[in-house]
Amino acid sequence: MAKKTINNVKLGIFALVGLLVMIFSLYMIGKDTNMFGSNYTLRVRFDNVHGLTSGNNIRYAGIQVGTVKKVKILNDTLIEVSMLIDTKMKNYIHMSDIVSMSTDGLMGNRILNIAPAKDGSPLAQDGDLLVTKKSTSTDDMLETLDKTNRNIKDVSEELKMTFLRINSSSALWKLLSDETLPNNLRASAVSIRHAAVNADKMVADIHEIINDVKAGKGSLGAILTDTTIAYNLNEAVVRIQQVGDHADELAKQLTRIAETIKQDVNTGKGPAHAILKDSSIVINLNNSLSNIEKGTASFNQVMEALKHNFLLRGYFRKLEKKQKEEQQKAGY
Repeated sequence: MAKKTINNVKLGIFALVGLLVMIFSLYMIGKDTNMFGSNYTLRVRFDNVHGLTSGNNIRYAGIQVGTVKKVKILNDTLIEVSMLIDTKMKNYIHMSDIVSMSTDGLMGNRILNIAPAKDGSPLAQDGDLLVTKKSTSTDDMLETLDKTNRNIKDVSEELKMTFLRINSSSALWKLLSDETLPNNLRASAVSIRHAAVNADKMVADIHEIINDVKAGKGSLGAILTDTTIAYNLNEAVVRIQQVGDHADELAKQLTRIAETIKQDVNTGKGPAHAILKDSSIVINLNNSLSNIEKGTASFNQVMEALKHNFLLRGYFRKLEKKQKEEQQKAGY
């Protein structure tokens, strides 16, 4: 009886040990830990782990190389993640390799990806801190998608309103149903092509003119390239300036003369005042002009009488004949 009890106790202990071994094995498998191999630890730091927990997978260039050992909060802005890496990766992971966070699939668990830097930096040793790269979280992507969906909704509403306005526009449909519209559009296109061809010809002519000017051809080219013409133009400008200076001086002299005449008239001195203000001089001038007119009339009468005098009549006739011949020769 005692022997049977001992055997039952041994069996229970064996079953319990087997159960514990199985539980430990399942735990280690769940943690994806190499139970029969060695590991070493590397560290990374993030400002947000986005739900990363112990046991999440770590991949190097897409290959499973370890698991997350521990997630530790250092302060309110920094979180340190300890990574348990297979020792076989000691010859591959370098100090400059970049660690980023992503999702296993679209909605799977968080994982860490180690991207090789390939810059020849030293190999990472146990406890070293690797470089991290900020990654876009699923929440950020979903928020961006939500904003995009709202924007698409707004755009679709605007397009809907636009199409409704187009459908309700009788003028637009009348324009589109106009049978002459295609012919007019084709004629406009032909006109545009002709205008483009003319514009090309104009540009070519302008280029030709510019080349001629650069080569010194034509009047404009001669003006721009001939130094003698430039010298003559400078001389002409200087002379024009001199003429302007003389004109200014002449205008000043005329101004002084006008001021002198004005002063003489106002003060009652000089010939200008006598001519403009003295009435007796005006009367004398009128009398003189009248006497000159009378003398001229008397002289004309005397000359007319001499023409009819029998002594001088032949002379005046010869003189008139000679004048007519000269006029005929001149073509009058």
